[in-house]
Amino acid sequence: MDENALWTILRIALAGLIAAHGWARLLHGGVVPFGAWLDSQGIPFGAPIAWSVTIIEMIGPFLLMVGRGVFPLSLIFSTIYLAGIVLVHAKEGWFVVGLGRNGVEYSVLLIVALLCVGLRHFNLRRPVTSP
Repeated sequence: MDENALWTILRIALAGLIAAHGWARLLHGGVVPFGAWLDSQGIPFGAPIAWSVTIIEMIGPFLLMVGRGVFPLSLIFSTIYLAGIVLVHAKEGWFVVGLGRNGVEYSVLLIVALLCVGLRHFNLRRPVTSP
């Protein structure tokens, strides 16, 4: 299997994982509680932020799957998951399961993978210049 195919598999896998966040939140009535929680943390405009994050997590993955807007989407998603680390996961430690619960490890993995995929697309789209 060539390198491009492997990057494509990673990009599509990330898209699936991200889509699961947004669609699950919408289908299981989690958007309103998410917005209320943001408000309770002193973050203004909790409901619009919750809806924005949810919609981005529902639409963005389809763009990732077809290879459109990969670099900006990788930055947007990384910012969302970094905010999740700061607001929720950091105080829980590293592990998601096992030696801890709800820690940062999954978010860190998503961010690293997103940035790798995004930077690869950015570099592929840059014009090649000769010295």
